[in-house]
Amino acid sequence: MKLFVKGRKEIFQRLKSEIQVGEKYIWIHAASLGEFEQAVPVIELLKEKYPGHRILVTFFSPSGYENKKKHPLADVITYLPIDTQGNACKFLELVKPELVFFVKYDIWPNFLQEIKQRGIRSFLISGVFRKDQVYFKSYGSWMKKALQSFEHIFVQNQESKELLEKNGFNNVSLSGDTRFDRVSRQLTYDNKLEILENFLQDELCIVAGSTWPEDEELLLEYINSAPAKVKFIIAPHEIKAEKINDFRKKLKVSSVLYSETSSQEPKDFQLLIIDNIGLLSRIYSYADIAYVGGAAGNTGLHNILEPATFGIPIVIGENFEKFPEAKRLQQLAGLYSVASAAELMEIFEKLVKNQDFRKQTGMIAGHFINSNTGATRVISTYLSERP
Repeated sequence: MKLFVKGRKEIFQRLKSEIQVGEKYIWIHAASLGEFEQAVPVIELLKEKYPGHRILVTFFSPSGYENKKKHPLADVITYLPIDTQGNACKFLELVKPELVFFVKYDIWPNFLQEIKQRGIRSFLISGVFRKDQVYFKSYGSWMKKALQSFEHIFVQNQESKELLEKNGFNNVSLSGDTRFDRVSRQLTYDNKLEILENFLQDELCIVAGSTWPEDEELLLEYINSAPAKVKFIIAPHEIKAEKINDFRKKLKVSSVLYSETSSQEPKDFQLLIIDNIGLLSRIYSYADIAYVGGAAGNTGLHNILEPATFGIPIVIGENFEKFPEAKRLQQLAGLYSVASAAELMEIFEKLVKNQDFRKQTGMIAGHFINSNTGATRVISTYLSERP
């Protein structure tokens, strides 16, 4: 909350110093970190399509801004001011964007009304809608009006498209989720990490990403009883020394921190703990099996698409009802959910011992990503046809 308040005190001062008068701007707004990741392939598209424009990115939450405030894709990155008519006018007068993109669901009525009044082209990308949302209630006409401000709305699924059309929207396209485009591009990047290659020595690797203590409790029994040739990489969601130390005390296998590998030989250890940020998407490229955290408790399942793009089987906890991509991948048999350490032990043993089963499960996960890419292309086509 302190970051939320402090960051907004400096917005207009920063904009005055960073916005270059006379330059053309495209503004992308993301609520938080996940929405920014959805925006990345669209930002890359916009930089290619409009090379003479500068990119402004705004965030609502500190978790997004603090993690991405120096991202190289954007020319200016800041918080979004609180949604008042005065702030909207002041912000738009400073930036004067020619195109505006909001991501998924962050709808701010005063900003959108002012954008529309000024004749600025605006779009919602990767939108998801449900009939119980305020836009479709008798008391939600003010939010529905805000939604009507967009020139065009790109939605993730057919249900959202039909719901909007039923409520009078005729400016909707089914594009899919740009997250699939984002993760699929990871395959084209340089994912090499020499420390990991030294650590693994070509042994089978299980990567547990974005884990919470509840996830680590599930994993512990298998880790402590696993064959010596199976290596583990754990990337905790929260990098707190006290919690990492508590976990290490419960281990019966040798472990080393990523930050310690400059002074110790990584290959001598069975478990590597990642105590920095920004590496997980590359680390998944070394995995034979992935465990994705967040669903063992109630914090929310983390990104299963990042490991899936590398064509590896995925295991998660049991609480993932609000994550349709996980439910779909489970139906396809590319993902397995476990409710106990015993269930995790059973599926891990099968994946480790049965190479054919492991490869088949991973192939399903990889195909799931490939078959759902293309959202950015739909947006690109629209912009090309309506310049």
